[in-house]
Amino acid sequence: MTLGLINANPVVHAKKERIARSEDSHAILDFALTNFVRDIRDPEHPYSLEQLSVLSEESITVDDKLGRILITFTPTVQHCSMATVIGLCLRVKLKHYFPPHYKVDIKVSPGSHADEESVNKQLNDKERVAAAMENPNLRQLVDECLYSDENEL
Repeated sequence: MTLGLINANPVVHAKKERIARSEDSHAILDFALTNFVRDIRDPEHPYSLEQLSVLSEESITVDDKLGRILITFTPTVQHCSMATVIGLCLRVKLKHYFPPHYKVDIKVSPGSHADEESVNKQLNDKERVAAAMENPNLRQLVDECLYSDENEL
């Protein structure tokens, strides 16, 4: 966790029950992916992205036929400096879940971040993502978010 909190008092929501809601294959795939990423810990707080409403089942779309995934997330504040870290966490976790031929787009929800265009560009540029993950401090932060004790359910 960082010392100077950007959002010192985030709204924390209860975790949702993990029950599939549809027999539709797209809905099942969306649900499975949601379950896979929902417990990623926020880089600033000891809560999951789901608990902070940064991520929800509705914010994940999988098109298995086209091999495309779209995840939109909503930072807790518009000037969140951790938005790129959250996006990196999502990208790293998805890298281990889907075959490499899937096209993954990760974006902040429209209007949810002051620097939306820049954050989206950075999160979807392979070279920038690779360079960021070579930074040992950033890699450690991402690993802490992905592999915290809370995530091991």
